[in-house]
Amino acid sequence: MRIISWNVNGLRATYKNGYLLPFVEKEKPDIFCLQEIKASPEQLPEEIRNLSGYFSYFSHSKDKKGYSGVALYTKVKPEKVEYGMGIKKFDDEGRIIVAYYKKDFILLNVYFPNGRRDHSRVPFKLEFYDAFLEFIEKLRKKGHKILFLGDVNTAHEEIDLARPKENQGRTGFLPEERAWLDEVTGRGYVDIFRHFYPEKTGAYTYWDMKTAARDRNVGWRLDYFFASPDLLLAPRSLAVPSETLREGWGEVGPKIKKTKILSDVYGSDHCPIMMEIMI
Repeated sequence: MRIISWNVNGLRATYKNGYLLPFVEKEKPDIFCLQEIKASPEQLPEEIRNLSGYFSYFSHSKDKKGYSGVALYTKVKPEKVEYGMGIKKFDDEGRIIVAYYKKDFILLNVYFPNGRRDHSRVPFKLEFYDAFLEFIEKLRKKGHKILFLGDVNTAHEEIDLARPKENQGRTGFLPEERAWLDEVTGRGYVDIFRHFYPEKTGAYTYWDMKTAARDRNVGWRLDYFFASPDLLLAPRSLAVPSETLREGWGEVGPKIKKTKILSDVYGSDHCPIMMEIMI
């Protein structure tokens, strides 16, 4: 199963400018998750409101038009889809779609808040972070496997942005924001990109368009796949030869096969990220 996540920074613009449909045709994702769509379903052209070959789900901002919002396109119909995590002030911003895929896993497509340049939304962002972690931990305690993905709006480590020293006091790299990602990994959730590429540098998913930062690859890795550990391993009956195993997988094969940052894809200030999972 091929899963792609992309902050499109305006779904209507990405579609109108000719980036969206050719990308879908080329990559053929089984699950396609978008963030910052900046539109409600009725504002979208029919061609992307009901994307051919996919079940479509949308969550949009209730109070502010052209703001936030997430979309989920999926070839496999989920058993159940929910919107938000049951906290009105967060859910009204249209930031989460929760899709239950039988007994395989729960997928959460999330557009996490931005703290703003003046830090005015940092408290809201941190509160959202804490509420979200509590929410997925409750799901996990019920026996669900968790995969959450999207624009987390924080670079975790110095390796995850081009200029860490210059951005020490900027939202997206504040100690308190990064500490939350420490807590996420401390609870056992795995940053899939770093699992496969623990020391890879220059791997970014966001670039400032005003300064043409993408041309110089002066970027940030803000977009992630995080999985609970039980999604990393295949059943023992599907074990693969030991020479193909990564350290830490024991005697079973990888359930998550690979991941990639699609940095050659344009249409937004973010690029898509992809992973493949055996379901």
